[in-house]
Amino acid sequence: MSKPFSGTRILDFTQVFAGPFASYQLSLLGADVIKVERPGGEDMRRSAPNASWTDDTMSPAWIAVNANKRNIALDLKHPKAIEIVKRLVKDADVVMENFRPGVMDRLGIGYEVLSEINPGVIYCAVSGFGQSGPEKNTPSYDGKIQALSGIMSITGHEASGPVRAGFAVCDALSGMTAAFAVSSALFQRTHTGRGQLIDVAMLDSTLTFLSPGVCDYTLAGHNQGQFGNQAISRKPTANLFKVKDGHILLAVNSEGQFANLCKAIGRPALLDDPRFADWPARSENEAALREIIETAFAEADAETWEARLAAADAPAGRINSIAGAVQHPQLEHRDVLQKTEGPNGPMTIVGSGFKLAHGGGSVERGPAIVGEHTDEILREAGFEVAEIESLRKEGLF
Repeated sequence: MSKPFSGTRILDFTQVFAGPFASYQLSLLGADVIKVERPGGEDMRRSAPNASWTDDTMSPAWIAVNANKRNIALDLKHPKAIEIVKRLVKDADVVMENFRPGVMDRLGIGYEVLSEINPGVIYCAVSGFGQSGPEKNTPSYDGKIQALSGIMSITGHEASGPVRAGFAVCDALSGMTAAFAVSSALFQRTHTGRGQLIDVAMLDSTLTFLSPGVCDYTLAGHNQGQFGNQAISRKPTANLFKVKDGHILLAVNSEGQFANLCKAIGRPALLDDPRFADWPARSENEAALREIIETAFAEADAETWEARLAAADAPAGRINSIAGAVQHPQLEHRDVLQKTEGPNGPMTIVGSGFKLAHGGGSVERGPAIVGEHTDEILREAGFEVAEIESLRKEGLF
């Protein structure tokens, strides 16, 4: 069955995380992504927990967002490499890059130049602050955007101060936004025939995902603080609680769920206690309620309580490590983690985060070594074997 982006070719100049994450999502859905890397490969290839991975230029973090792609090595500082890009773009549907604004223009392969060659091309530029505005040339990283966007101001506990998320959340949000933007532009092109420039800013993307908190301020004047592990509903039973062997997170937000919780922990009398008659009363008597719940929770471990609460329809989850999450039977059933072959043998990576009834996302190709498909891609663009060898001797790849 054909995938949504089968027949779509993407010329991918992105590096590190946000941009490669975007093109990887499209590759899972059938796009032929040609990743353009400098000879020797990008720095992300060497971001790894031990030397054995970095020596092989195949760090886990790089593999996570670059499988499924073909790879061509080009030194973009060489004029002939720029001419190669111009030939490649003739058959491309999409160009993606996440350099600072202006870098691709200075190289001679910015949107204006490439759209003259291929008017239907969709050019997606991902950057920290976008292609316009007073901050457009300011360097940007995930942590900086977490700080500027307000994420860190609402993450953590008041006593300990701001805390950044435990992963590159702004990179991920920006990458998914870019993938959605490219999908939108490709669909729009089906009835306009026109290509266009897409301007994706990490700060803009992050704010769209923070929209409830933003509107809480712009409409109600409320500036959210740090709630720790408590849900934004501020319900006292939507928080982290101690159990026999650690912690469990309750997500009990409705009256029905509270009743289910009381029965599951063997404390049905709480429903008749005036201190806990409704949510305002429970909030006012939160310390007393917490003590009662944690006394009950001390009787068993997190796994046992998770099962008991699930059976009672009182939402709760134990605190998994990533290792624990990966081994969860639900993920195995959903086929989120997919097997592929790498240069050194079988590997497991994360696939698409949704299912289609037909033509859904899948990992079809393992991660490529730097320049693995250079000759193949150039031959497809009309280069002769002797011409490719001559370019190699000149140090283009």
